[in-house]
Amino acid sequence: MGYNRRNLLIKMLDVQNIYMEHSSRGATGKWIFNELIYPQFRISRATFYNYLGTNAKKELKQMDAADSEKKAY
Repeated sequence: MGYNRRNLLIKMLDVQNIYMEHSSRGATGKWIFNELIYPQFRISRATFYNYLGTNAKKELKQMDAADSEKKAY
């Protein structure tokens, strides 16, 4: 299957969940990126912060709503 926005949003959610879990314990963003995110996802630090700034849950819900409307017709 080719590239689609849904897969990117799911990846963003995974990164956001890892960040939220560890930042609530007091870990710094730099440590989370270097020790957890980069080894698993191989993204740059700028991309990491862009992922954190994106409301992926909202966009996924909008995509699901649009898909369900298409299926209704």
